[in-house]
Amino acid sequence: MMFKKRVIASLLPLVFAQLAYAAEPQSIELNAVTVNGILPDRLESVPGSFAIVDEKELEVKRPFSIKEALNAVPGVHIVANEDPQSLGLNIGVRGMDPRRTARTLLMEDGVPLFLAPYGDPAAHYAPPLSRVQRIEVVKGSGQVLYGPQTVGGMINFVTKPVPKDGFAGSIDASAGNNDFYGLHANIGYGNERGGIMVDALKNQGDGIRDNHDFDVEEYTLKGQLNLTDRQTLIAKVGYYEEDSHVSETGIGEVDYARDKFQAPSGKNDSFYHERKSAQLQHIFQFDEKTKLSTQAYYVDAFRSSFRQTDAPGGWEEHDDGITILERCDNGAGVGFTEADAANCGGRHRPRSYTYWGIEPRLDFSHNLFGVSSDAVIGFRYHEEDISRNQYRGNTAPFQSLSFAKANSTKREDVQIDVVAKSYYAQNTFHVGDWSITPGLRFEDMQIKTDVRRAGGVAVNKKVTNNQTELLPGFGVAWNGIDNTTVFAGVHKGFAPPRPDRDLDPVKLNSLGIDKTSPEKSTNWELGLRSTYFKGISFESTLFHTKFDDVVVNAGGGSFVNAGESAMSGLEFAGRVDFGTIYNTSHNIYALASYTNLFTAKFKKDALDEGVVSGARLPYAPRQLASLSIGYQHPVGVDARLGVDYVSSQEPDAWTNTLTGNAATLTGLTGDIPGYSLFNASINFKPVGSKASYFLSGHNLTDKEYLASRVDGMFVGRSRQLVGGIRYDF
Repeated sequence: MMFKKRVIASLLPLVFAQLAYAAEPQSIELNAVTVNGILPDRLESVPGSFAIVDEKELEVKRPFSIKEALNAVPGVHIVANEDPQSLGLNIGVRGMDPRRTARTLLMEDGVPLFLAPYGDPAAHYAPPLSRVQRIEVVKGSGQVLYGPQTVGGMINFVTKPVPKDGFAGSIDASAGNNDFYGLHANIGYGNERGGIMVDALKNQGDGIRDNHDFDVEEYTLKGQLNLTDRQTLIAKVGYYEEDSHVSETGIGEVDYARDKFQAPSGKNDSFYHERKSAQLQHIFQFDEKTKLSTQAYYVDAFRSSFRQTDAPGGWEEHDDGITILERCDNGAGVGFTEADAANCGGRHRPRSYTYWGIEPRLDFSHNLFGVSSDAVIGFRYHEEDISRNQYRGNTAPFQSLSFAKANSTKREDVQIDVVAKSYYAQNTFHVGDWSITPGLRFEDMQIKTDVRRAGGVAVNKKVTNNQTELLPGFGVAWNGIDNTTVFAGVHKGFAPPRPDRDLDPVKLNSLGIDKTSPEKSTNWELGLRSTYFKGISFESTLFHTKFDDVVVNAGGGSFVNAGESAMSGLEFAGRVDFGTIYNTSHNIYALASYTNLFTAKFKKDALDEGVVSGARLPYAPRQLASLSIGYQHPVGVDARLGVDYVSSQEPDAWTNTLTGNAATLTGLTGDIPGYSLFNASINFKPVGSKASYFLSGHNLTDKEYLASRVDGMFVGRSRQLVGGIRYDF
């Protein structure tokens, strides 16, 4: 508390100094301050691999979810195994385990999006694409400016700005099969003094499996006030609510063979997520060379899941491969029905997350070393308050969380408090055709864990984990050829581990609270990007990542360190526009991306966890590929047809410890075969019209494929068609 007061006290004079400075007459006039994403204005100096999915691409492609929006970005692997809209995001970058995107930093306008960035880095939210202007994906050096997840990559969703010239906005309406419909409205007003914008969205539809419907609403208010030509205040508040019947539990081999889309408890299983957020940013442009931005953010989230099955068939009590109702077993060899589920209880996992932070950052150009340079220095103070609870009951009334709270004792009661201070500095030296960028980040964290109850018994164990990490980075970019950049870089990565899902009271009493060590990595890359040839753009990158002590899923909701691992591969992405090459308004174009992850392996035995040296890492497909062919007509038509390919994958290593029927019937073991999915889209916006019409289709052949074996077998998403209209004003 004392430190918090000191931080606020130290920032107040800074703000007043900015206001006083701005009030003085200045000889230089600047345009109203604009806000960018995490990438710098001079993209040619970026010493690493990146990709931008801009507003035009989002409009033309009409992605149904973030999976389709990012499927052409090389190195990015998204598993859509539970819900069709990727509400629980599973993104892996360059061989990282995609489960809940725990090793890829997700941000909205530079602010982390996890439930708790340090204490529980799991992704259950991302901004709806309808209010996103562009998506930035950064995989190379330069990640020292952000954290804490820097072992993989960064994905930043840049939201649409407030209008500048009077009233502006849009209205969208879309509908499709699987009972999907979506409504979105955005309206705002702005002028040279600033403006305000309101955004509202509702999406609803059926899930991948039976009875797995979803209902999502979000409301956002964003405002901008240009105090002077040099100062801008930007404020944003949002409310998000998800009410779905999506379960995280898969099914076993017998159930999958019988009906891979089944979910007999789906009408009772549920997931509820409420998220309130606020962000305030003050930007002060001293002159053309110096900008000070100070942002504060606050997030209050509550998520609660209810499950009647917590393990696939063959895992608990019976070895017949048939899933049972956890809280009222109906006997071996008997598949349970919806009627059985209606009369049974289950388990609730309500969890609350609150985090806030404040971050001043100074961007400035200088010649302090006799060399033209761009520098960034900054500091962030961040706090988290996490409360994790669990309730169980056998009878139907326990399907209600309020009833469970009133009529049972907490099975799990855990409190986690985090204080994290981050310091960073980066300087880019511009020497002729060279840009040389050293950087440094220092993380200072304190994580206090108080386990009051676990497994239904009192534990009352406390531990304080203090952790500091120094994370250097270094990158070089060379622009000696027109419209071409050769880059190379290396940086140290760091990621705090995810907390265990279910705590074992016996283990806690005998060993104390298990403190999994954070992950540390060294990330190398060498690449080339170019638009040298007319109508052709491409990027190719060779990368290598080495983990000192990778964290893996150990089964039963726990995580452990499994020693060294390594990931190496080659990425490629390119686009050819024949209309540009041949100077015609009729444009046939091709987009392609390819990733060959030729190394993704453990380098040390950890036999107790099923880890064998040389074995492939889980959910790290060797090859990812995407190819699209499109046509743009001058009357306003843009149509494309594409295919996405994912090669075979390995399941979690801990499943190698299973023996007997459990090993073959749970659905947890065995390869995940590769698959190819076809997609198409057409977008028509007549010249001069404010209306646009669109139709998109995903998995057009309705291919049935296995998407994942995490917590059992999950069938992939079936054919999804969506059409709609958008009106801009």
